[in-house]
Amino acid sequence: MQKILGAMRRAIQDYDMIAEGDKIYVGLSGGKDSVLLLNALAAYKKFSPQSFALEAITVDMGLKDTSKEEMSALSASCAAIGVPHHIVKTDIAEIIFDARKESNPCSLCAKMRRGALNGKINELGGGKLALGHNADDVAETMLMSLLYEGRFSCFSPTAYMDQSGVSLIRPLIYIEECDIKSAVERLSMPLVHNPCPANKATKREYVKELIKSICKDVPFAKDRMLGAIYNPERNNLWEKPKK
Repeated sequence: MQKILGAMRRAIQDYDMIAEGDKIYVGLSGGKDSVLLLNALAAYKKFSPQSFALEAITVDMGLKDTSKEEMSALSASCAAIGVPHHIVKTDIAEIIFDARKESNPCSLCAKMRRGALNGKINELGGGKLALGHNADDVAETMLMSLLYEGRFSCFSPTAYMDQSGVSLIRPLIYIEECDIKSAVERLSMPLVHNPCPANKATKREYVKELIKSICKDVPFAKDRMLGAIYNPERNNLWEKPKK
């Protein structure tokens, strides 16, 4: 856990993610990233130079196969580390899969879940939303943007969402997925398995496997992709021809 905390603290300090008196809400899906983020922030809180409050919010999408036992274990784990856990009931699954029958549901689902999280944060008095995006998510998002959108782009370590007035932080951006998985397994953290019909059949999953395949031939490829974010020549691209 020391490796996780060290990398997370560096990200928090590099991008001024936490200020004195902040109220931070972890978007707790029950997946390994969000579960580790919550536990890491709870541990960091004990020695952080800034004093901050920590709570967790889980968006219940209304998926019928979500395990009640796993959800109960998740809430119990929050109580064990002294973190209030809020569960937001929604009909996101019904809207996406039954009413709209979305063939590519991930983008709309993410927007609706983010809206539910932001709404709950404002209901509770406002604060910052912490999400568990990791270093692999950074590389995958860069490549997805290039392949599917035709541009070099990635999400930011921090952001301010104008419509909701909620600030967003991503403290795990320096930590690789393999290290997160190892820590969660080693510490036996309770997870909620994802019953989404689109799970493991998304563009992101395809790009994840593509990067793994590339790294078999070019072992340092992912490191180079992550380093490109800081490369001072990253904007050395062509100007669009004038007509």
